[in-house]
Amino acid sequence: MLDNMPLHKVLFINLILGVLWHTAMLIWCIARNETAFSPDKKMYRPHRWERNGKFYADVLKINRWKDHLPQYIGKNGFSKEHLETVSLDYVDRFITETCRGEWNHVMNCTLAFVLFILNPFTLALILSLLLLLGNTPFIIIQRYNRFRLQKLRKLILKKTNRRQPAAAVPVPENAEGYQN
Repeated sequence: MLDNMPLHKVLFINLILGVLWHTAMLIWCIARNETAFSPDKKMYRPHRWERNGKFYADVLKINRWKDHLPQYIGKNGFSKEHLETVSLDYVDRFITETCRGEWNHVMNCTLAFVLFILNPFTLALILSLLLLLGNTPFIIIQRYNRFRLQKLRKLILKKTNRRQPAAAVPVPENAEGYQN
């Protein structure tokens, strides 16, 4: 479609398209119901090759670079920089937000299909590679953090269950052998 245009115009059109696409995906992501970001959905479930997040730590050395990338925090947004508390509700919300972040970056990558429709093959390939390079590290961070948070969640549940007293049995009124 953009075959017969000067390169600078083609690049400008692609830049505008990228900004509009990313903005639309962000707005859609924010507007979606939280149930769309349930960690039980197939998209967010762990894969065997991830080895409970060890692949990211051992092979990709994620701990060396993940803190150097920016994060988006919208108005009244959720900061994923560090844990603010270790309550079960907070950790569950954090897990949901990792799913939301992953979804957003995966959807940003779908722009590659449009790039191949609009552009000559070589340019579409270069732009798509740049698109993937720009989004894949963030997808990796979301998945890695979700493994760590789910491990923390299990630990919280284990500690909570240990502290729970035995279920209290209600005493019927005027029951023999009980004092009021």
